Amino acid sequence: MLLFTVWWLVYASPVIFAVQRAKELGDGKASLCDIVFNSDSTKTGVVTSPGYPNPYPPRTHCTYDFQGRGKERVQVVFQDLNLYHTSNTANECDGVDSLVAYVHIDRKKEKIDEFCGEKPARPIMSNGPRLSLEFNGITSSRQSRGFKAVYSFTENFGITTGRQEAQYPCSFVYNSNETRNGTFASPNYPGLYPRDTECHYFFNGHPNERVHLHFHFFDVEGVTPCEAVSASDFVEFSNYMSRDRKYSRHCGQQKEFDVESDRKFFRVTFKSNDRYDATGFNASYVFVDEEGNYTTKPPMSNASAIKGATMVLVMLFVSPLLFGRVSL
Repeated sequence: MLLFTVWWLVYASPVIFAVQRAKELGDGKASLCDIVFNSDSTKTGVVTSPGYPNPYPPRTHCTYDFQGRGKERVQVVFQDLNLYHTSNTANECDGVDSLVAYVHIDRKKEKIDEFCGEKPARPIMSNGPRLSLEFNGITSSRQSRGFKAVYSFTENFGITTGRQEAQYPCSFVYNSNETRNGTFASPNYPGLYPRDTECHYFFNGHPNERVHLHFHFFDVEGVTPCEAVSASDFVEFSNYMSRDRKYSRHCGQQKEFDVESDRKFFRVTFKSNDRYDATGFNASYVFVDEEGNYTTKPPMSNASAIKGATMVLVMLFVSPLLFGRVSL
């Protein structure tokens, strides 16, 4: 009896488990590549298709689940995307090799983006601490490398400028005494912004300064006047922490435009709901004085001032000697 038990544990049970697992996955699946990435283990890493950069096997199906904690969002930035694709497909990614991204809303998975072929893939970001990728390699070929991406569990919403404040889940401060001009963008730009997200951008100038904003790109899902009744995402401007009726909310697709504050403080708020996605916005800012002059020139340091004064004294003494020689 003891010998039979040992034989069962060592030889029989692994085979039966493998057969059962294959049945669960379905016949013809090329690999068992369901992977879970947990932020408790690592905050960033690389995710690839099976065998990358070599061609992935045909009839491959992989699920990649990313599980963060608390306020963390999952961001995936693609470095390479090369999937088998025929040129005569009616609907881009239907029935071809593809990579699909899902977020979790009310305990349901909802598709937020889909990639196929060789087109550059934009970054993706979750609406909460979870994100799922499903890779379907139906055909493959010797030229199809698959995909490679960098994932990260982050709390900065993919916003890389400004100084993040802990006061709000998504809040960034731009002070003129730190940086006189720069850029700011919606979460995860140039990828789709995440759903159910509210971000604040606070601009603080000196008493005699205002801030001038220029929006180079603007695509925020919604219809004017961008209110809740139309389930619109929006961008809001205000000279105060509360709503400012002077400025209308902005949404939809718009050409380049400018906005300027009335005082040294200005707030920009981006808010998305749980329904639709868009690319968001990309903008630049500059602090200006009361006369409208750009205050972009940094103050001269003591060392620079001393160096400048020394050069002036040198020119005062040396120049007459040089000109005197020339006249001789």
